[in-house]
Amino acid sequence: MNVVVVESPAKAKTINKYLGPGYKVLASFGHVRDLPAKDGSVLPDQDFEMVWEVDSASQKRIKDIADAVKSSDALFLATDPDREGEAISWHVLDVLKKKRVIGDKPVKRVVFNAITKKAVLDAMANPRDIDEPLVDAYLARRALDYLVGFNLSPVLWRKLPGARSAGRVQSVALRLVCDRESEIERFVSEEYWTIAALLKTPRGDEFEARLVSADGKKLQRNSISNGNDANRIKTLLEGATYVVDTVEAKPVKRNPSPPFTTSTLQQAASSKLGFSASRTMQIAQKLYEGFDIGGETVGLITYMRTDGVQMAPEAIDAARSAIGEQFGNRYLPEKPRFYSTKAKNAQEAHEAIRPTDFTRTPDQVKRFLDSDQYRLYDIIWKRGIASQMASAEIERTTVEILADNKGEKAGLRAVGSVIRFDGFIAAYTDAKEDGEQGDDSEDGARLPQINQAEALAKQKIDAAQHFTEPPPRYSEASLIKKMEELGIGRPSTYAATLATLRDRDYVTIDKRKLMPQTKGRLVTSFLENFFTKYVEYDFTADLEEKLDKISAGELDWKQVLREFWQNFFQQIEDTKELRVTNVLDALNDALAPLVFPKREDGSDPRVCQVCGTGQLSLKLGKYGAFVGCSNYPECSYTRQLSNEGGAEAEAIGTEPKALGTDPMTGEEITLRSGRFGPYVQRGDGKEAKRSSLPRGWKVEDIDYEKAMALISLPRDIGQHPETGKMISAGIGRYGPFILHDGTYANLESVEDVFTIGLNRAVTVLAEKQSKGPGRARTAAAALKELGEHPSGGAITVRDGRYGPYVNWGKVNATLPRGKDPQSVTVEEALALITEKSGKAAPAKTATKSPAKKAASADGEAKKAAKPKAAAKAKAPAKSKAATTKKKTDQ
Repeated sequence: MNVVVVESPAKAKTINKYLGPGYKVLASFGHVRDLPAKDGSVLPDQDFEMVWEVDSASQKRIKDIADAVKSSDALFLATDPDREGEAISWHVLDVLKKKRVIGDKPVKRVVFNAITKKAVLDAMANPRDIDEPLVDAYLARRALDYLVGFNLSPVLWRKLPGARSAGRVQSVALRLVCDRESEIERFVSEEYWTIAALLKTPRGDEFEARLVSADGKKLQRNSISNGNDANRIKTLLEGATYVVDTVEAKPVKRNPSPPFTTSTLQQAASSKLGFSASRTMQIAQKLYEGFDIGGETVGLITYMRTDGVQMAPEAIDAARSAIGEQFGNRYLPEKPRFYSTKAKNAQEAHEAIRPTDFTRTPDQVKRFLDSDQYRLYDIIWKRGIASQMASAEIERTTVEILADNKGEKAGLRAVGSVIRFDGFIAAYTDAKEDGEQGDDSEDGARLPQINQAEALAKQKIDAAQHFTEPPPRYSEASLIKKMEELGIGRPSTYAATLATLRDRDYVTIDKRKLMPQTKGRLVTSFLENFFTKYVEYDFTADLEEKLDKISAGELDWKQVLREFWQNFFQQIEDTKELRVTNVLDALNDALAPLVFPKREDGSDPRVCQVCGTGQLSLKLGKYGAFVGCSNYPECSYTRQLSNEGGAEAEAIGTEPKALGTDPMTGEEITLRSGRFGPYVQRGDGKEAKRSSLPRGWKVEDIDYEKAMALISLPRDIGQHPETGKMISAGIGRYGPFILHDGTYANLESVEDVFTIGLNRAVTVLAEKQSKGPGRARTAAAALKELGEHPSGGAITVRDGRYGPYVNWGKVNATLPRGKDPQSVTVEEALALITEKSGKAAPAKTATKSPAKKAASADGEAKKAAKPKAAAKAKAPAKSKAATTKKKTDQ
């Protein structure tokens, strides 16, 4: 018997069917070990020795693999065909060697780009050894991520409270988002005008032409910069005669784009389907692993982590055959098309993403897929087949028109196009939608017949005012494209990097645009000022290039680490002399538009308008940054540092906004902006009554009545008919509630606090009591059954009081924010359960605090103790923690 190790149980089941009874296929469930989030996992002083740890869940899987190998004839390592897959095979083999179960058994590495019977059998017939340079590149990447994350993050915690982490790729991606926001803030809009004429041919057909020259000069976009110039030219055109000067019809060809890579698939799925990068990769993973179609489980697409743009020769032949059958020979070019990537540092080690079988059209497999799976497969199939189709043939017509008003002349232009032959467009339309650079051959509407030298009749002249707009914020798709252009990160890391930025609350997504949060901008500004080199785009791209050279066997991985660590360690050491005041001074200058927005009256935005003499400055507290007055404690003015450059504070004003007087106490009711956000206050001094604005309430909507309602909380509703004790309503730490005799019951909305009556309150309390005391509740119904845990017991997805979670026995693991419960895979569930159970497990040695959360996928630590001697380059941590087994490559 031969043992075959793959990554996922879904693949194991399918491949076992392909190989038959002579093979036993087992799943590693991703990485079987990782660097523990504790002191000394990477040791520069010991030539970067790396200490690996196998967690409890992986111990069981390793035991199963080791037991099977003991009685086997050979071991085949068939993990994914990328750097991470090579690393997993290396980890498995290294652990088995240490367990002394390999002996003299042959060990071979097999890779296949698609999970089909032919691809798997071909791979098994052509095994190879583990690619050591590829493993070295992985080791270098993990060591770098660990050293950056575990040494730079503690600096942030000490010098910039509230910041959570920094990472080698993550921080550079965040800088891109923050730099774009700074561009937007600095942007000064300029006025410009465009002028167009609606003209009619002698045959009665109307078309539009735009002004391109006047006063003997060619016009640029901003040439007409005010209404006076626009009206003067409009008057000229109103009284002009129009004659066609030239008509030029030019045939152009538009070529198809190559098949998808990881990044272009993520871009297209974002623009066409509205999928996030992580959602795209989840669905693509399932399409790769396959579905039961016709009694056989087959993968529908090739491996989805790739920067290659070329298809295998047999796939090109299959695509050309499908084109001839489904579209006709007219759509088949004479020769196959070959592509090369323009992305910086692309390795092109694997095929582009394509269907495993072009005869499986989207319509044929639709009934086996859910809606999202079908839509993603649809664009992969269409883009793949379009890449081998004939060019689209387009005729572009440009008409130049002369306008003459008593010797004053102007020029107009009309552009139109006609598709003479649709070519690849018949399968996949408009590559420009994917964020790619296409030609503009289809710009303009279709023009009527227009002949040279004929006179045209003027119908109408329109002059339109415009204002230049700032560059757009990045979407996930455009940020991925930019990172790829700069050579930052790798295809397998983009989705994880974006997820990390969201999870850290460094960015949020609003209408599919990435908006940097205050915390993210502070971190970026700090790194730009004090760790400039390590967030430079070129430096990060050059380091990626060195990692690629390691994988090609051209560089020694430890030498790359030595060169990096020498300078990085010195930079960390230098921050010991850095005072918080130095940090604040730098951030005050770098983030001035955010921290000190301009005032309408033109006064100095850094002067405190409460005391009139103090200077406003950033302050750092336990919960992050805020703006405060230099005259503290005499002046207690503080303001929350908001994302919109102090928009909330500006809506209130720097001084308290008077709303009225409490009729009972005679004290003034004011609306204020504080360190933790806007609030209302009655009176002054330490005894003043204060109430924060509830979530969802906007500053601009707060009036006297709403302020009085907040100040008056808690509100007495009435006496309970059975106990005679008062029922009250209020807003607490966990939201709106009612209280009776020590029993709290949650209300659905803030508005209920002010409107709920006695009868409804009694009913809510009765419902609360029927559920039992404390948190005792009936188990939530399962939303999705995922299968059996390797250690036994069902894994399910459930919906709880605080959102959806994964359940296995007594372990409940909350799903990441924004994660669709129906999209959870068993591999993701196992990773969450492993992380949760690892955190819950008792520590092996006594510690002063409970185990903290593990380093995230990009090798960062969330919490750590104060660093030990920096010369040992050891990453601090308070206690041992489990780490997730997800793929990382940043």
